[in-house]
Amino acid sequence: MKRLYMASVKLINIAKYFNNNRILNNISVDITDGEFIVILGPSGCGKSTLLRIIAGLENLSEGSVVIGDENVSTLEPKDRKIAMVFQNYALYPHMTVYNNIAYGLKLHKVQKSTIEKKVQQAAELLQLKDLLNRKPNQLSGGQRQRVAMGRAIVREPNVFLFDEPLSNLDAKLRTQMRFEIKNIHSNVKTTSIYVTHDQIEAMTLADRIILLNKGKIEQIGTPLDLYNSPSSIFVAGFIGNPPMNFISSEFAKIFLKNSDLPIDNCIVGIRPENLKIVKEDEPMSKKVAIKMTECIGHETLIYALDEKSNQNIIIKTSNYQIKNEKYINIKPVNENNLHFFSHETEQRITF
Repeated sequence: MKRLYMASVKLINIAKYFNNNRILNNISVDITDGEFIVILGPSGCGKSTLLRIIAGLENLSEGSVVIGDENVSTLEPKDRKIAMVFQNYALYPHMTVYNNIAYGLKLHKVQKSTIEKKVQQAAELLQLKDLLNRKPNQLSGGQRQRVAMGRAIVREPNVFLFDEPLSNLDAKLRTQMRFEIKNIHSNVKTTSIYVTHDQIEAMTLADRIILLNKGKIEQIGTPLDLYNSPSSIFVAGFIGNPPMNFISSEFAKIFLKNSDLPIDNCIVGIRPENLKIVKEDEPMSKKVAIKMTECIGHETLIYALDEKSNQNIIIKTSNYQIKNEKYINIKPVNENNLHFFSHETEQRITF
């Protein structure tokens, strides 16, 4: 199925107020045609509100939404050439899969031959051809979500909007559906904006991530941009599982060859997988007490404590077996693995 239209999306100084509460604050971003953008953030950060503003389901207080070359800020949802996929599927239980997919086309009085062609194309793309005569209650959760996506695809929209579409699925199905959504996007290449609170979905699906916090953009970038170069303590702590360790400058100086770096007013971060266990006499290493371990198959998480500073730290390792040790010595895999943030602004500092 080929796209018929080009569709960049521009969000220009978007703001949203509820009474006197500012829910979204000066959101501006350019989304290129065919890009897969994920809006990520914790509950209450404004991500679903932003998606609803793009869809026209929510009025904006300030700013504008431009799709293609058209300012659609005041247009009704049906006039924006968008298609939305919800987390609750929103299928008609009395209709077959075929009729659920075709329903929107029938409302727009599309010719029967065209409907047949589009439904069959979507069914093949989504592996639904053998299910077209079934009703929703005969389908699994993943199959129902594919039907909802099929209904969106046949409309040939300029933009796909996804509102946490996988949150009702179990872990195995979420993994499968992430693959399917990515595969569909690589075939259809329609501009897609996807909202989730799940960082794994964001990291695996996105060309770029818009990370929101309290209605503001914390950082925009590729998944690896946010992972390797977080712009703030919030980004560093939100991206990564387990999250980044934050330690004092005194703790961090033990790990540094150049102990004269001006890091006294810094919070220092290091990811659990960037710490390694070393021998007790290893230079620039730190002795920590083991509090708990979690073996998760190919990896072990070690929860430790620096008893001197009373700081907790997590180490992720794939090749270490805890026996009867009460203490281990740790150091960074590489000194460049340390991240520095301002104590005052919590923003990234580069030396």
